[in-house]
Amino acid sequence: MSENKDPQVADQGDQGVQGAKFVYDFTEGNKDLKDLLGGKGANLAEMTNLGLPVPPGFTITTEACKVYLDSGEEPVALRDEVGAHLDALEKKMGKKLGQADNPLLVSVRSGAKFSMPGMMDTVLNIGLSDKSVQGLAKQAGDERFAWDSYRRLIQMFGKTVLDVDGELFEDALEKAKHAKKVTVDTDLDAADLKKLVTRFKKIVKTEAGRDFPQDPREQMDLAIHAVFDSWNTDRAKLYRRQERIPGDLGTAVNVCSMVFGNLGPDSGTGVAFTRDPASGHQGVYGDYLQNAQGEDVVAGIRNTVALAELEQIDKKSYDQLMQIMETLENHYKDLCDIEFTIERGQLWMLQTRVGKRTAGAAFRIATQLVDQGLIDEAEALQRVSGAQLAQLMFPKFDEEAKVEQLGRGIAASPGAAVGKAVFDTYTAIKWSRSGEKVILVRRETNPDDLDGMIAAEGILTSRGGKTSHAAVVARGMGKTCVCGAEELGVDTKRRRLTVGDVVVEEGDVISIDGSTGKVYLGEVPVVPSPVVEYFEGRMHAGADDADELVGAVHRIMAYADRVRRLRVRANADNAEDALRARRFGAQGIGLCRTEHMFLGERREMVEKLILADTDTEREDSLKQLLPLQKQDFVELFEAMDGLPVTIRLLDPPLHEFLPDITELSVRVALAESRQDNNENDLRLLQAVHRLHEQNPMLGLRGVRLGLVIPGLFAMQVRAIAEAAAARKNAKGDPRGEIMIPLVGTVQELEIVREEADRVIAEVQEQTGVQLKLAIGTMIELPRAALTAGQIAEAAQFFSFGTNDLTQTVWGFSRDDVEASFFTAYLEKGIFGVSPFETIDRDGVGSLVRSAAEAGRATRPDLKLGVCGEHGGDPESVHFFHEVGLDYVSCSPFRIPVARLEAGRAASSSMGSDHR
Repeated sequence: MSENKDPQVADQGDQGVQGAKFVYDFTEGNKDLKDLLGGKGANLAEMTNLGLPVPPGFTITTEACKVYLDSGEEPVALRDEVGAHLDALEKKMGKKLGQADNPLLVSVRSGAKFSMPGMMDTVLNIGLSDKSVQGLAKQAGDERFAWDSYRRLIQMFGKTVLDVDGELFEDALEKAKHAKKVTVDTDLDAADLKKLVTRFKKIVKTEAGRDFPQDPREQMDLAIHAVFDSWNTDRAKLYRRQERIPGDLGTAVNVCSMVFGNLGPDSGTGVAFTRDPASGHQGVYGDYLQNAQGEDVVAGIRNTVALAELEQIDKKSYDQLMQIMETLENHYKDLCDIEFTIERGQLWMLQTRVGKRTAGAAFRIATQLVDQGLIDEAEALQRVSGAQLAQLMFPKFDEEAKVEQLGRGIAASPGAAVGKAVFDTYTAIKWSRSGEKVILVRRETNPDDLDGMIAAEGILTSRGGKTSHAAVVARGMGKTCVCGAEELGVDTKRRRLTVGDVVVEEGDVISIDGSTGKVYLGEVPVVPSPVVEYFEGRMHAGADDADELVGAVHRIMAYADRVRRLRVRANADNAEDALRARRFGAQGIGLCRTEHMFLGERREMVEKLILADTDTEREDSLKQLLPLQKQDFVELFEAMDGLPVTIRLLDPPLHEFLPDITELSVRVALAESRQDNNENDLRLLQAVHRLHEQNPMLGLRGVRLGLVIPGLFAMQVRAIAEAAAARKNAKGDPRGEIMIPLVGTVQELEIVREEADRVIAEVQEQTGVQLKLAIGTMIELPRAALTAGQIAEAAQFFSFGTNDLTQTVWGFSRDDVEASFFTAYLEKGIFGVSPFETIDRDGVGSLVRSAAEAGRATRPDLKLGVCGEHGGDPESVHFFHEVGLDYVSCSPFRIPVARLEAGRAASSSMGSDHR
């Protein structure tokens, strides 16, 4: 929690302490109390403090939720605290909750610390009953409005609180519209809505086994419990895992006096952004819906109008909203997402938060705010992420390609997505798991579609705007999304969409462009991202939209490079990859896997080496390999001239270079049946049997192979040394580093190093060139990490091989377990994320930390790096910065991501005041 604590926040960590406070009036909190009041409650309090028009209300804390979820019961004091705040609210409003002649109505809304759009529950119009609906109609002078509000309450309460299937209410509403021969709910009159209320109450009685509650306090208490319970729904858990939100935070509950956007054409509700969340451009962005309540906008059940049209509908409210939006953006110093309602010309603010945005918008907005003097460069760096940069590096559709456009909707979340059209979540998941790329097509999405949205390449809806559920969730996940494509007729029951005479059946390929909103039939080819072209030196910042984005990326990357401490190297095994990595900003090669150099045509040479029976056979094989290896290293040193190149000696699982034992056995058996005596195959089979391993990943590989096959490592060291000498003679600046793999004990390293030093000395004497070739090792076994202090006596550098270290710490075979049980572990919450994707700080990470400390205690100048896939993972980069490594190494494409995150880690650790 923020250090800026409210003085009334006392003993809230110990629920048994008398006087613990569980309820806060909107006038009591502030935006820094998100841990306690949730994001929504903290921001409602902040807007109240700013003097903005916020309906009065109060917030029940996340601590109350935690007690409820832990014990199954609300805190003992909560009912009385809620009662006291309700009394105060009633006095302020001059009416009582649900009173028959002039009812106070409230909304009960969730509000966790981190935004989870649509994942948890909300109930509006609490306090309406068979009696108070009459009083509301009289007070409002609008019978239709009152009965519309009542049917909404029963519908939301039934689904959310009483767990009634929401489709039953939707079907009843559709039947009412069909009977009246209308298409939208606003065309139903008071009499229609009265009948609908009766039908809704019967649904509740039948499905829930009880009557809809008429006591307003019972309604409110049950709704509060439902919001608490919604923290642990499957969809909420899934969203938290997807967004890496901790599961123990709980949600606050906001009880707010109702204001009504469904009082007629002079009322309405909307969502606004202070800047375009898709592009970052300044302007008027958002959606407005006349004669509607708030959930109608985000649910996408009716298509909205652009926020700019509010100026013609209600200029006074529009002007006031624009002023408030400017106030909030300047106050929060960021893009703000705002929910508002207009009740008969009176503007009310219902929520604000720092808005979700696309990757491109994040970079543009960060630099815009620097130019406006609202934030500094350090803060701008914290406003973007490596994951967002990676999104910007994905390809986009080729504008020159011949295409068949089906239609166009709202560009809600950018990207180029191609896949087979599917019309429900189940199919999206099923096909995706079978390796198919799919586009989830819906009229509108709802929180139950989250699994399908995750599985899909992109989302396409025929309803909703930039603030619909589909748009908001897709932006948060970085998924391509086009919504509100009204010309598309989406028929989920018949599993097809139609545009005029064109019919797209389930399984047909479509392409959607989240940057333009265009929808195409078939597969549209893609072209490289302008950001990738920038990193490769083929694009520069200029005036058009793409160049503007590149300019924003350039500015933030330049600052990241200035402040970062971690250097970033590449995993590259050939000159082509090395040159590309250098263009992407690599500061050397952290891992050259020499076994990759022996695949293809050279595989047979290594096979002969491994199977050699005599010294002569083995030496002949090594002589053939030496000049090939030397040329490999000459090319690498040339590509990375002046930068370090860490070359790992041969580290293949042995089976990768031996014939397949089954195929060879069959071949020998067939030869014997034909009495075709093939001595070579028979001899080969005997050798393969002799060397066959049940678990080759833990067998004869790495340093063990170098010790068992005489001359193998010496040949590679000689090739490295001769290549370095050749480059020096060519006036180059080779900076080779020799890495010994899979070391488990210092004695292994000492033996190999002694041989390597001898070979290097021989090459120096033969060439007359002085060579500085550092010799170090990979730390990829738990024993190596645990004895790092000893190993450092013989190593000039460590490179943590976190792929193998993760396998050996967990006892996982990565190739096997990811396909077998990882999905179940992720779904059950055992993993928040795969330990092969983000480093396991508590297990693998603790070994990295202790090995780094022990190594440097022995050798203070010990260079430390990491060369597993974690080297390009944003969260892992922050950990490696904390531990004090010197560099990370990753695949060329991830180098910009690692550079950015290394800068963010350094900037954050310098103590900048970030969000």
